[in-house]
Amino acid sequence: MTESANPEKIRCDACPVMCYIAQGKSGACDRYANHAGELVRLDPLTIIEHGDAKLVPFLKDSDPQDWDGNIVNANRPFVTAVGAGTTYPDYKPAPFIVAQDIAGVDMVTVVTEGIFSYCGVKVKIDTDRHIGHERDVVYADGEPIGHIMTSEYGSKMLSLGGVEHLTGGSKKEGRVTCDALLRLCNRDPVTMTIGEDDHRTEVVVQAGAAPIINGTPEKLMRVGCGSATIGMFAKQWLGHADDVVVVDDHITGVLSEHQAGKELDVPATGIKIKGRRSTPGRYFQVAEPGTGWGGTDIDDPLTILGPFNPKIAWPGLRLLMVSTTGEQFGYYVLDDDLHPQPAAMPAALAASTELIAENCEPSICSVLFMGGAGGSLRAGVTENPVRLTRSVKDALTHVSCGGAQAYVWPGGGITVMVDVLDMPTQSFGYVPTPALVAPIEFTLRISDYETLGGHMGDVQSLAEVASAPMRRVAPGALGHDPMDSTHYRWSRDREQ
Repeated sequence: MTESANPEKIRCDACPVMCYIAQGKSGACDRYANHAGELVRLDPLTIIEHGDAKLVPFLKDSDPQDWDGNIVNANRPFVTAVGAGTTYPDYKPAPFIVAQDIAGVDMVTVVTEGIFSYCGVKVKIDTDRHIGHERDVVYADGEPIGHIMTSEYGSKMLSLGGVEHLTGGSKKEGRVTCDALLRLCNRDPVTMTIGEDDHRTEVVVQAGAAPIINGTPEKLMRVGCGSATIGMFAKQWLGHADDVVVVDDHITGVLSEHQAGKELDVPATGIKIKGRRSTPGRYFQVAEPGTGWGGTDIDDPLTILGPFNPKIAWPGLRLLMVSTTGEQFGYYVLDDDLHPQPAAMPAALAASTELIAENCEPSICSVLFMGGAGGSLRAGVTENPVRLTRSVKDALTHVSCGGAQAYVWPGGGITVMVDVLDMPTQSFGYVPTPALVAPIEFTLRISDYETLGGHMGDVQSLAEVASAPMRRVAPGALGHDPMDSTHYRWSRDREQ
């Protein structure tokens, strides 16, 4: 695996960089080191223990000899690719090909840390606030690393990374992009700016944490759009307000005009909303997008109102205006000139705004790693890589990343997407090419593995693997078990 450059250095061949590493030092990736002339992987192999097996906290400096061998007797231990090492330059079999008897079925798991040049992350930020327009560029440390995609319901979506940023731009752009992806995938915060000049937003993103937008932590994800909010809470406003406006950058709702209000016999109030009327009680574009009420740029909700119709409205008309998270609200009463005047909010309406907020979910950032397992990576699994792809499509091979459930995109190749929060901590590394290093495992029956041309001569038993330094962790919150028979077509065929 190594070649001597001089008596003190060895050459690492775990990635295309091929560092010369001095005795006691690590390579540029900090993943491999020279220990007494031997190239070693610094991070231990990670095993997930399902069931009620004894768990031992992982200690970075612990001696693997202290381990008591409990894994052999554990209930369904799963060998992940975290800490396994790579197959580069890809003529070699995967670092670990582990056989196990699972409920009477001989299974094998092929694990490797893939070097993903074609990879990125999809980020979902739960917020109504405007962070930029679709296609706006996302920057980190002054370099472009991605862009804004279409907004989803109550969330903004970012697409970060990808081969054009990693290798298609300047050297600095590739390095900064790789660093941002690595930190996001390992659950560390990353500060980004979106847009340019006077249209710029700063956002701090961290998987599983609330986004911080222009220095303010976001708290709540909206309960629904303005129209949906009218529908959900219409009954609670009856008798306490003559009209209600739910301010929203997407669809602003008006109770007296909305179908919900009509069915509850709410009379017309002569209210006028600035913006483009979609359907009764539903308005688009009442203001510009921003970080104010309901994702608009307004701090005073009255700015979206036109004059009340004097033929319909009346002095003393009671009006509630509220945002889609219930965090902003105002109560007004029309004076003799039919102008809304602030007033003390009745307790029942205050309770309704609190109920809106209570029904909002906490705002968090979600980070999903997405990468394509290329032909070279697949060669570490089988000498005939296309057979692996077909086996995955035929549900004979199950793909996981760090033991977590991976969504495999339809179509050609093996393109996977996985929530980084479902994976063990510190699952990701990098190489300076630049590219991310991510764990990927392929689990299948050993008979199917032999059929697709697997490296049968390199299959090990679980007990043999147990001699490697390792850390043992509990399953993720979803408890995904890659060896569960329900993932496989043969199991379903057997039940029919």
